[in-house]
Amino acid sequence: MAPRADEGPLLVIDGDSFAHRAYHGVPKSVRRAGGKAGNAILGFTNYVVRLIEAEKPRAVFVGWDKLSEANWRAKELDGYQGGREMDDEIVEQLDVLPEFIGSFGFLYGKGNALEADDYVASAATAEEKRGGTALVASGDRDMYQLVSDRITVIQPLKAGEVARIDPAGVVERYGVLPEQVPDFIALRGDPSDKIPGAKGVGAVTAASLLKRYGTLEAALADGKFASEAEALRLYRRIATMVRDVKLPAIESARPDWASGAALARKWELNGLADRLEKLAAG
Repeated sequence: MAPRADEGPLLVIDGDSFAHRAYHGVPKSVRRAGGKAGNAILGFTNYVVRLIEAEKPRAVFVGWDKLSEANWRAKELDGYQGGREMDDEIVEQLDVLPEFIGSFGFLYGKGNALEADDYVASAATAEEKRGGTALVASGDRDMYQLVSDRITVIQPLKAGEVARIDPAGVVERYGVLPEQVPDFIALRGDPSDKIPGAKGVGAVTAASLLKRYGTLEAALADGKFASEAEALRLYRRIATMVRDVKLPAIESARPDWASGAALARKWELNGLADRLEKLAAG
């Protein structure tokens, strides 16, 4: 169904990115029923409420990682995201956050050997194809590959401010076009995901090569990185987000703050419940 002229954007949230940011930004003294941690839940919800109040989206979709199963990238690249350690309290909250966010009536994607990135990319791409606009909220610069005239990345900064990344913003920050970002990551590497990249190639060289050749494949065809060609093709595949995950239609809907408030109250996050009840009443 084509979007209405007065429709707001689809807000697509990288759940794990914002949950980790919330966990490290909100005091760990925030607890819920049973003495369990509640700081990531509280902080994540505060981020979501601010985004909704500022952007007035037609609907919200959240992508999540499933930590209990290996994703397809980890199966293809040995050591992918290796060495990451997370506190038990953030892991436990990541397990229940989808339920909490779902109580607002928001759709979300999780599991099936996919990462949050793949669900985010697929939701934003589907919105673009229907003629709508999407705002992708994430602190992960890999999301720059999604940027287009209809997809904008919103990156959180300090003090509640955000940066809006459009195609020109990607060029300004990386020196490449959005569609070149996976090639750029393959060449430069990504230490946080343990993608090695090409030997001796950093960000400046990677951008220069792509400015000259346009694509990694064209550089390889010209004889560059002959001994690393297959590895670099793998890195590019790993860096490329899946954009065609089959998702249910995301219908326009207002957040069900009352339902979220009820669950927050059940979990004894009473300050959060009070805030959500006010939103429901307003």
